[in-house]
Amino acid sequence: MSENTKGCSDSTCTKESCEGCEHSNESMMEQLNQYSSIKNVIGVVSGKGGVGKSFVTAMLAVLLNRKGYRVGILDADITGPSIPRMFGINRKASANEMGIIPELTVNNIKIMSVNLLLDKEDSPVVWRGPILAGTVKQFWTEVVWEELDYLLIDMPPGTGDVPLTVFQSIPLDGIVIVSSPQDLVSLIVKKAYNMAKLMNIPILGYVENMSYVKCPDCGKEIPLFGKSGLDEIAKETGVDVLGRIPIDPALASLVDQGEFERFSCDYLKDAADRIEKMYGSAK
Repeated sequence: MSENTKGCSDSTCTKESCEGCEHSNESMMEQLNQYSSIKNVIGVVSGKGGVGKSFVTAMLAVLLNRKGYRVGILDADITGPSIPRMFGINRKASANEMGIIPELTVNNIKIMSVNLLLDKEDSPVVWRGPILAGTVKQFWTEVVWEELDYLLIDMPPGTGDVPLTVFQSIPLDGIVIVSSPQDLVSLIVKKAYNMAKLMNIPILGYVENMSYVKCPDCGKEIPLFGKSGLDEIAKETGVDVLGRIPIDPALASLVDQGEFERFSCDYLKDAADRIEKMYGSAK
C-alpha cells in the first residue's frame, strides 16, 4: 500500500478531507473557461433556504457594479433559481464556439442561471445530485464570462452535494453567510460557518435579512421575528456583521417587477465597501 508524504493511504483517502495530500481540494479545482478571466470569486451561502440569499447576492452585485466594477452572477441554486426574474431577464442564453454566453442586465451585470436554459422558466428541475453538481461546474468551465472583477455565486442552501461541489471545484476567495433573526437560524449559521472552516474558505462576514420592519408612520424599527442573536454569534466566531436588511415592501415590489437594479437603499453599502477594501479590482 503506497503512502504520500502526508501519510495518506490511497485506498482510504476521502480526497476532500485529506488536507495537503495529492488528492487535496486544490487538485479537484475545475479550469475556468479559457476565454474568461475572473479576479475575485465570492460565494453567498446559507445553511437553510428562505433567508434571502439570492436577494443578498443581487444587492451586492448591483452595489459593486455601481462602483464601476465588472460583475457577474453565477446562479448555483439549480433547483430554485430566482436571479433572472429579479433582473427581469426572460431571454434564453445563447452559445457559440467559445462556450455559453451569459445574459446581461440593464446595467451589464452578467447572469448565468439554469432558467436561461429551460424552455419555460417554471419548468421543474428534477435532477439528481451528480447532475446538479455537474451543471454548476459547467457554469464555471463552459460559460464565457470574459473579464470580471467580481463573480458572485448564489449558492443553494444547506451543506450538501452542490455547495460541496462549489467549495471543492471553484476557487472561492471568500463567502458571505446570510441569516435571519429566528432562533433556529443561529444553529444553521454555525453549520455554514463550520463547513467553510472545514473547507478552508475565508468568511467575509454575516448579513442578516428580514432583520426588522420599519413602521411607516413613526419610523420605529420592529423586530418582527424577535431579538436577533447574530451579534452573539459574530462575537463567538470572530466574524463581523456586514449589514442588516429590513422587510421592505419597496424592494419586494422591484423584485416582482424585475427591476431590482433600481433600488436606492444603502442597507449593504458597508458590505460592498468592505469587499472593495479587501479585494479591490485586482488581487
